[in-house]
Amino acid sequence: MCHHSALLFILHPSPSCVLHIHEHSPGKMSVCLLWIGLLHISLSTLWQAANIQAAVTIDEVKLTVLPAVNVKSGTKVTLRCEASVSQSHRQPLTHSFSLTQDDQVIYSKNTSDSWMERSFSNARVSNSGGYQCSVHINDKHKKSNTLPLNVTGLQIPMLKVKSDIVFEGGDVIATCSAPEEMGSLVFFFYENDREVRKASSTINSVTTTLTMQKLKDIYLHCDYMVLMQPTEGHSNKSNMVNVTVQDLDVITPQISISPNVNVVEGDRVQITCNVQLYSDLRLYLTRDKTILRVSHTNFTHSLVVRSEDSRDYVCKAEKGSVQKKTSYQLNVTELFSKPIMRMIPDQVFEGERFTLTCSSDVISPAKIRKADIKYVLLKDGQSIAEIATYDDTASLATNGNYCCMAMAKEVNKTSLPFILKAKVPVSVPVLRVVDKVIVGKPFRVSCEAENGTFPITYTLLKTSVPVDQKVVEAADRAIFNITSISFPKDIDNFRCQASNNVRLLRKTSKPLRATVIVPVSRPELKPEEVTVTEGTDLILICSVHQGSDPITFTWYYNTVKLPSSTQEVRSLEGRYVVKAIERGQRGDYYCEASNNANETKKSFPARIGVSLALWKKVLIGVFCILLLVASVIVLTVFSKKLSNPHKKEQATELSVKPPRPKSGDPMRISLTLDIEDNTALNGTPCVMGRNVWSENVSASDSDDHTDENSELLHPQEVDPSGDVPVKITTEPEYSVQDTDVQVSTPGVSEQAEGQVTLEYAQLNNSEQEPRKSFDTSHITYSASPPPEADFQS
Repeated sequence: MCHHSALLFILHPSPSCVLHIHEHSPGKMSVCLLWIGLLHISLSTLWQAANIQAAVTIDEVKLTVLPAVNVKSGTKVTLRCEASVSQSHRQPLTHSFSLTQDDQVIYSKNTSDSWMERSFSNARVSNSGGYQCSVHINDKHKKSNTLPLNVTGLQIPMLKVKSDIVFEGGDVIATCSAPEEMGSLVFFFYENDREVRKASSTINSVTTTLTMQKLKDIYLHCDYMVLMQPTEGHSNKSNMVNVTVQDLDVITPQISISPNVNVVEGDRVQITCNVQLYSDLRLYLTRDKTILRVSHTNFTHSLVVRSEDSRDYVCKAEKGSVQKKTSYQLNVTELFSKPIMRMIPDQVFEGERFTLTCSSDVISPAKIRKADIKYVLLKDGQSIAEIATYDDTASLATNGNYCCMAMAKEVNKTSLPFILKAKVPVSVPVLRVVDKVIVGKPFRVSCEAENGTFPITYTLLKTSVPVDQKVVEAADRAIFNITSISFPKDIDNFRCQASNNVRLLRKTSKPLRATVIVPVSRPELKPEEVTVTEGTDLILICSVHQGSDPITFTWYYNTVKLPSSTQEVRSLEGRYVVKAIERGQRGDYYCEASNNANETKKSFPARIGVSLALWKKVLIGVFCILLLVASVIVLTVFSKKLSNPHKKEQATELSVKPPRPKSGDPMRISLTLDIEDNTALNGTPCVMGRNVWSENVSASDSDDHTDENSELLHPQEVDPSGDVPVKITTEPEYSVQDTDVQVSTPGVSEQAEGQVTLEYAQLNNSEQEPRKSFDTSHITYSASPPPEADFQS
């Protein structure tokens, strides 16, 4: 009681325990206190020992295979695992051993011993593999090395059958076993050394069912192999079992048909199928793989035959997997032929009458007459008439699937289906253009009828004459190619016809209506003025003789398009204005014209000249006049300087050599001045005319020199009171526009009261000659001139 009280005091130090102790006598209390003290000391010692961690290390784990790693099947094999452990102080240790085969744990054990053993009393091939041992102590763990165990040799299996005598097609239940083998096994069954079955099992035996099909003795045996050790191969063969297969002729059926000759459609025949042994079997009557009847006993099948019943009839008996059969050929003669449906005409259009006829021929006149055959007309599976001939008008409502049925003596035959679909007459076609119509270019047209059953024949007409024809099978329209038309009105000459029924007239379309594009003709550029004054506007008019509007005109200057010069107009003429033209804009201008015919044509170029402005012309004129005046002044001054007063003589003789001398003309000198405004051509503002003296004037004053083309005038006595004219005339060789300038000698005129006139003729106006000096050496006077003789222009 003291120990119990002390334990309660320690484990449950509650006030009740203390009160319970105090209830005892003082002697007993001292004993209890003594036990409590000892117990306290013991528990304290245990507590301190538990708190001290023992040092443990696993030195080695060794695995041993006894007697050897290579043994024969049936040998006892022991696997021993030993652990070598070091520790800080000696105390019992718990060793946790694990033995693995091919990394799969096959045995485990916890023990205080430092070793563990695992034995196989009869080692088998399934025990072969790689073995390894591992040890766990507290938190320490160590594995041994891996040792292979190789067990060779498989047990000879044993084959047993449930029955060694079976009927053909019967089953044999066979069992193959290897009682001492372990692991997963695969068993193989052989029939006369031919593998017929393979089965797997996790135990050392397997049972299977083998079907015997051949009528002979069958020899069976088996073997096996370990699934985890396929390298060991198959075991040796088991014992051989002889199985006898017996024939099942007793289940072969018999078939008979009555009547079996001269069978005609409508006759009833009896087909009998019987067998001698019909226990646990089934009888079948088949025709063309169609089962007519099934029974477990003998039976008779009755039917009214038709021509299509002429077939092979098979009676088959089946017992298990064994089948026996017998066949019989039945020939049936037709009573009447299969009806045929015809339609007259073969093609019908809506609104036309048609006739359907159904007919059949009698083949067995001894059985029936032709009048005995009754007909029923069917449409879409519904009876519409019980006659052989049917008339109606084709329409949408008469379209459908027709057939007819012929009946006689419980025999009925149906014709092949006939699909009636009345054709739709073609409607009036419409002729349209497919492409743009351009005069002189090919284009395409389409002819299309909105309604009509295909095929439809389309014909293209030109002025009511067929030019092309096309048959359309499934397309919506016919496309015709037209080479070209010469004038827009030619488009009205085209029509088309459509037809899909030779019994009906062709439908003709209306004339072709389309917009015809006339290509533009070669444009003509007509400027209002060929030469315009600088600073004014140049108006260029481009026109074509023909072309469909809108027409696009474009103007160019020296192949460069003028700015904003493209115009689209709805007339045959376009205008373009070059504002304030400059002299640098003179040159060739042309225009181009085009329209929807996509053909651009170019005009011939027009050369435009630009003359100087009026103020420039006035300025040039003033300059020329001033230049002319200056020239005259210079000539006058120069002529005065040439006049020498010391050479004056009483008689003055003037000699001029004209090409053809003439007498009787007054003496005068002709001076021609040509003034041209060549500014526009060569840029020279003014060119003075030339004073051309005759080149035939003699350069010598000798009186001995004579020329047939010259005339010498000798000085004569001049009568002061009379007029003594002295004339020298030079006639020009070419007649050109002349400006005559009269040059006179005033002194001679006063003294002789006469005139001396000199004429200078311009010989060639087209060839400019250098101006020649005025030579007075060939001019003589009959009277002494006054001291201040002068030429006056």
